[in-house]
Amino acid sequence: MYPTTPDGRYFVVKERLWRCSNPSLDPQQRQHLVDDLMTARREVKAAKSLDDLQELKTARAHVQAAKVALGERGPVWWEDGSADYNRYKVNNTPYAEWYQTLKPQSD
Repeated sequence: MYPTTPDGRYFVVKERLWRCSNPSLDPQQRQHLVDDLMTARREVKAAKSLDDLQELKTARAHVQAAKVALGERGPVWWEDGSADYNRYKVNNTPYAEWYQTLKPQSD
């Protein structure tokens, strides 16, 4: 499992922040959107295997739309005016100090 920031907005993979899905989505709606995202990712894989650039473009647009609907991309889902650090290196954000507390301390 990847560490999630204390405010629940991001998870960290390879020291990079990735925006979490909007937690206020209805569970059924969220599952529908996740299913749609997985379908879109399979479309990307199929288009790549066929070397079909037009299908790849369409499939990637499908992935983008699903991620925006989930709140992982596009406008942020929180309403306090805080900046978006999606895809930033965690050490270049206000979460750097928090992240350092997670790393094992060497003696």
